[in-house]
This record gives sequence, structure tokens and C-alpha cells, in this order.
Amino acid sequence: MVTSATYSLPVEKQNRFLKWFIYILGFLFFLNCFTPLRLHYDMLRYFAIKDCIESKCPPGADPNDYLPYGYTALLLLLSKFGILRSFYIVFVNCLYFFGGLFFVRKIFTYIRSPFLLFILALLNWTIIKFVTHPLSEMQYLFFSLAGIYAFYKFIQNKNIWYLLLAFLMAGLAFLTRTVGIALVAALIVSLIWEFRKQLLEIIKKNRILVLFLLLSISIVLIFSKQLGLNHYTDVMSKQFNEGLRFSDMVRWHFSEWGEILLNASRFKVINLLSATLGNWIFTILGILGIGGFIYICFIKKNSIPFIVKSYLLFYIILIFNWPFQDPRFWVPVIPLIAAVIIQHSFSKNQLIRLFFFIWLIVYSAFGLTSLGYMTFTSLNKKELSKTQAKGVYRNEYETHFFGRPLSDTVTRVDPYLVDFLNRYDK
Repeated sequence: MVTSATYSLPVEKQNRFLKWFIYILGFLFFLNCFTPLRLHYDMLRYFAIKDCIESKCPPGADPNDYLPYGYTALLLLLSKFGILRSFYIVFVNCLYFFGGLFFVRKIFTYIRSPFLLFILALLNWTIIKFVTHPLSEMQYLFFSLAGIYAFYKFIQNKNIWYLLLAFLMAGLAFLTRTVGIALVAALIVSLIWEFRKQLLEIIKKNRILVLFLLLSISIVLIFSKQLGLNHYTDVMSKQFNEGLRFSDMVRWHFSEWGEILLNASRFKVINLLSATLGNWIFTILGILGIGGFIYICFIKKNSIPFIVKSYLLFYIILIFNWPFQDPRFWVPVIPLIAAVIIQHSFSKNQLIRLFFFIWLIVYSAFGLTSLGYMTFTSLNKKELSKTQAKGVYRNEYETHFFGRPLSDTVTRVDPYLVDFLNRYDK
């Protein structure tokens, strides 16, 4: 844990300062509920699936899109209540995120510096970015962390209802994002580990529960095509057939860890450096970062619950085998990564303590910059038009906001996207 010796302020004043700092960060998160609808390629796919179910498919939409229907269900629910608007979407995302943080805090009750846990999570640039987007990250984060917490409670009091709740949450997480299979695997492995001596007795006494679990696994396998599992394996095969090398894929994901730990987008930093040098910096940072994380979480003796370790292990393995690059993949486990880091003691070695303190300052500075700029664009339509999705939708945003594109170089305005914004960004 981080001790008070790391800081010059007395512990009481330090905690009071951090408490109010977190309140301010939370306020800024909810202030971003007033952002216009942030267009993103995948969010347009989710809305298209929703339209296909609710009325008719929009032009060019794939009625057989493989994206899991869990997040689409939320969009349909908001639509039925007549509140499918950016404000309510971001508001729900904030509730999901803060709910997930609550579960992590309940699991890691022994952490001496919970305020640092909240700060690391609240100031991570990927969290800040995707809280404001109509995407499935926050919903998956909530269900997966709820499932882990429910299993943690089951281990504590052996109440079978908590176990059933854990698998229910894992099911909802899986329906939200297919990577939720990592949580299902972690629950099964953790159950076997926790009751490895009594396993045979449990099987004998709870044949119905065992049959239920086996039946659930069988259903997933039987309906793998409908659940999108076959598509993901097909996508992986296609990527490798088109020339992707395993070494490229691994380097991508190390680079993503570099972005998470430095708390800055690789593309923004590369603009200040050469592309080759920037990529190598993030890759090396990622290798060092994940190496240290593996040591803290899996090698060094600690009090991290087995369910957390097994879930993180399965999740990391799955993502490192996913043939696409995007730091967004790590958003759902950032609160757990932060908790694992904070529960470790950095006070034994003065050099390591200094390094951690400098990293924390840099991380926080980048995070505050990200949150400040995100809030600025949320409240400034002209700036959001230029920057959202790297300006890809600028002409459509400016037509929606101001009646015409403001750029002199505009060549085309997509009428569907303008109509889309007119319908959902009110």
C-alpha cells in the first residue's frame, strides 16, 4: 500500500483533500451527461441492430450483425421509455461505472488507500472516453464486477443464492460482450479451487446444480452460432489468413498496456515523435507494465481473491489472442488492475516508492487533461464536431448543430447520419 510517508500532508488532511477531489471528479463525470451524442462506428451498429428489431433496418445495415444483443437490449429499453438520448445513455454509463467501483471496493476491503483506487480509475483516459460513448464497455464492466463480487460473497458465507447470482451476472456479461466467457471460466475454475476437497461430495449432494451448470455449458456450445462465438473464431482465422502474424498481435496488446499505464493515447504521443520510436516506447512500457503486474498479482504473495486472479488471467489470455488493436478492450478490467496495483506495498524500497510517486503524478496529470478536455468538448459543439472520431463526422455534426457544414472543404454530407443525429440528439 502507499503510506502517508509518500506525501507531505498529514494523513487526515490528505484524506480530506482526496475525498473532495474524488467528489469533483465524480461531478465532472456526470457533467458529461450533457454531451451531444458521440458517434462511433460500433455504436452505429448497435443502433442499427436496435432499429432492425424495433422497426426496420437502416440503409446498409447488416440484419445478421454478430454484436451480442445485451447492449442493444438497453437501447431498446430506453427507446420504449422514450428517453433514448445522449444524456440518459451517459447517465446510465456513469451509474454502471460507479456501481462497478463499489463492487471492487467491497472486494478489496483491506486496501489502506481506497481513494487512490478511485483516482486511478476515474482518471484513466479510456474510462473517461468510453463513459461518454453509447457503447457496451460500462455495461459489461458492471455485470462482470457484480458477478465477481457475488462469487466473493458466496465464498464468504456459502449462500447458494450468491453463487446463482454470480452465474446470472456472468450470463448477462456474456450477452453484453462475448469476452464474458472469461468470467464464466473463472467462476467454474474458482468454484473447483475453493471446494477442491469437497468437490465429490458437492457433486453427490447437488446433482441438480451440477446438471444445471453442465446444461448451461451445453446450451452455449449448441447455440454458439446464434451467440456469435463462431463468428469470432471465423474473424480470427480470416485475420491470420490475410497476413496477420502472432507477433504483431502480441505487440499490439503490449502497446495497449503502455497506453493504459502511461494514461495517454498512443496516437497523440506519436504526433510528437516518429511513429517507429513512439510505437516502441509504448510497447516497451507495456511489456514492463504487464510484467510488473503479473509479478504483483500472480507471483508475489498477496491477499487478492482467487476469483479476481483467475478472471484477470483468462481475460488477459483472451485479449492477447484477439487480432485487433484498441485500448478500449481493457476498459472493463481497469478498476481491478488499479485495485491490484494499490493493494501492493511500494513503501519498502525508497527508489521504487519514488518511481511510483512520479508515475502517479504523470498519470494524474494526463488524466486531468483528458477529463478536462472531454468536458470541454461535451459543452462545446463546434469543438466536438472537429474532434469526435478524429473529425470523421464533422460535416454531419455541423449540419445537425448549425444547419450547414462550417468547413470550406466539405464535399459530402451523409443524410442518414444527419437524420440519425436529428432523431437521437435532442
